[in-house]
Amino acid sequence: MNDIKLLLFDWGDTLMVDYPEYTGAMVTWEKVSPMPEVLDTMPIISKKLTCAVASNAVASNAELMRQAFQRIDIDKYFNLFITSKELGAAKPSPSFFTGIADKLNISTSEICMIGNDYEKDIVGAKNAGMKTILITAQQGLFPCADHVIPSFGGLSNII
Repeated sequence: MNDIKLLLFDWGDTLMVDYPEYTGAMVTWEKVSPMPEVLDTMPIISKKLTCAVASNAVASNAELMRQAFQRIDIDKYFNLFITSKELGAAKPSPSFFTGIADKLNISTSEICMIGNDYEKDIVGAKNAGMKTILITAQQGLFPCADHVIPSFGGLSNII
């Protein structure tokens, strides 16, 4: 991880719980919650590397996403919020990931994508040249993932 300059996180079910019973922008939901171990882990890893959030959010743009993060006081750990609306591309398309790298003027090889969806987060990012960390308790083969961890807290051991 020595060559990594940016940690790029998926939003729903990676950083915040995506409650299926709610619709619309997450910031307007009655209940918003961090995923387990996020509140303990983000203060540690955000001191080591720059962190950003990237999402295919349908009902939110980057500003509404940031406001949802403010509701649980974790917005301070992230330097960039970006959605497929701003990029004009969606995960798992490599252009989603290269668009973020271009926006930040860094190489995709300097970014590590962290997410819970193997196809959307990990395969797409790997095809764009990024390092990847999959957070899943599922057993299986995940050849595009550089690391597989069962929970968010495992990031502290990698980063």
